[in-house]
Amino acid sequence: MKNEASKSYTIGLTVIATLGGLLFGYDTAVISGTVESLRHFFIDPMGLPTNEANAMEGFVISSALIGCIFGAAIAGWVSQQFGRKKALFAAAILFLFAAIGSAWPEIGYHMPDVQDHTFVYHFVFYRIIGGIGVGIASMVSPMYIAEIAPPEKRGSLVALNQFAIIFGMLVVYFVNYFIAKQGDTQWLHAMGWRWMFASLAIPSGLFFVLLFFAPETPRWLIMKGHKEKGLDILTKLVGSTAAKKEMDEIQYSFDKDETASLKPYYKFMMTWLVLFVVGLLALSISGVPSALEISMICSFIIALFVPIRSYGFLIIITGVLLSAFQQFVGINVVLYYAPEIFKSMGSGTDSALLQTIIVGIINLSFTVLAIMTVDKFGRKPLLIIGALIMAVSMLGLGTSFSQNLNGTLKLIFMLTYTAGFAMSWGPVCWVMLAEIFPNSVRSSVMSIAVAAQWVSNFLISWTFPIMDKNETLVNTFNHGFAYWIYGALSVLAAIFVWKFLPETKGKTLEDMEQLWKK
Repeated sequence: MKNEASKSYTIGLTVIATLGGLLFGYDTAVISGTVESLRHFFIDPMGLPTNEANAMEGFVISSALIGCIFGAAIAGWVSQQFGRKKALFAAAILFLFAAIGSAWPEIGYHMPDVQDHTFVYHFVFYRIIGGIGVGIASMVSPMYIAEIAPPEKRGSLVALNQFAIIFGMLVVYFVNYFIAKQGDTQWLHAMGWRWMFASLAIPSGLFFVLLFFAPETPRWLIMKGHKEKGLDILTKLVGSTAAKKEMDEIQYSFDKDETASLKPYYKFMMTWLVLFVVGLLALSISGVPSALEISMICSFIIALFVPIRSYGFLIIITGVLLSAFQQFVGINVVLYYAPEIFKSMGSGTDSALLQTIIVGIINLSFTVLAIMTVDKFGRKPLLIIGALIMAVSMLGLGTSFSQNLNGTLKLIFMLTYTAGFAMSWGPVCWVMLAEIFPNSVRSSVMSIAVAAQWVSNFLISWTFPIMDKNETLVNTFNHGFAYWIYGALSVLAAIFVWKFLPETKGKTLEDMEQLWKK
């Protein structure tokens, strides 16, 4: 009975934490049903030249990612200082605030009853606020699960967070579809998109309420000196005998404290992220790409003064590359722009939204496959196989567009790509990020890695419409160019995992330091 109780307690806490993942997926995917409406509502009335309008569209659609970068960057400090639970509370509040503001960016000025494109930057502001919530939840939710999960089940339990992310995306695909069916295209462009964003308030409120029933993680409590509370929670999770042994191991890992070697790299990465976000904001105001380029050049100059041969650098750069490759393979192009991609195949609005739902179902189904196999086969085999499947699919999709092949073939390649990602890089990357870093530096390094993931996400999401709607590229490759790029990067992702990533299957979180020392 004790074992059954501990299992149900662990699963219950996991479910609560995964609501952060569900909101992560819901908030990032809700934009997919609003792309055409946002362009019609905010961008077209500006009367911009085609290239500037395309760039503006890419920025508005991906603006939440600026907040994601910032949220992930501060999540390490917030969760370290105030706890994992309070960090998730903050995310829930930000989600709720963003839901209302994104649906009604004119709040405080007038009712949402007229088309007023001058509030585009108010809309961007609220999307950034929601992005901060996503950034915090994307880092803290899997870390919370990893810190309460037993080693033999940690992979599948953390992978449940990815299941929740995809489930949130699938739910919002249905929500977007049914909202779109409530009126004609004109109503959708004027009011329908507002209801899509407003629907986020429901799961946000549920997450906020359920967090009152979740405790702080035992590892954070022990790190802060609350040993009795930490032992009490560990006892509920694993039983009294195992709890005492695990607490000793956790305390020993904190006593060793390897954070000193990471300080120069942490400061460098935080400086880089600040410069990058400043560059993005300058770009949004001025519209001049050089603002972003200058910030990146400055950050690389700073990098010249950071020594590269050390234990700390190895940990950080591995996490950053793992995160970056998860985005460079192009998954969020599929998730954010799926309806627009299907329209480029010749589908109407309703048909495109239905096909997007099919993508979500495939994503969810193959995520279940990863949950069932990640603790059995290990992390590396799934990542390598998935990367190769994605490479073939993206190269095939690009060729299908370039040669103007049958739309059904394009759909097959897109679904195969989605399946390859869902069974590997979707859930397994988050498993690795949540477990691979030593106890004493987990929150700090994971925040850097997740922030780098959102930087990569922004770059991919922002540049896709620029490439996909560039007249020269379209005339030459007929929308196929971008997919070839993502296919090539998928090959590089497989090589990176094969050559550089350690296997973590079956190891305790306290074993990670020795794994890196080797």
